[in-house]
Amino acid sequence: MSPDQDHAAAVVAKIIRMANQIGTFFMSKPHDEGVAGVAEHINKFWEPRMRRHFFDVVDSGGDGLLPIVVEASVKIRRPSAPITPAQAAEADADVSG
Repeated sequence: MSPDQDHAAAVVAKIIRMANQIGTFFMSKPHDEGVAGVAEHINKFWEPRMRRHFFDVVDSGGDGLLPIVVEASVKIRRPSAPITPAQAAEADADVSG
């Protein structure tokens, strides 16, 4: 594996671990409350970049995620796509002074 692949794998592993820690905590609640709690926590405290990585995992099948986390994923806000350098340059060019 290249260093970039190692880093990406480490990021995914950390996202899975963090999401499952949240899921484990909320499994002590009644099911619907627990699912809502997982989603609310991730929506409140995870920055868009973290949620992007989370949805990469979910969209590729959710391997490694607890069922409560996968169920909560439909209630978690998907971040918008990151702005590319070309989009940023275009936006700067459109600004009239």
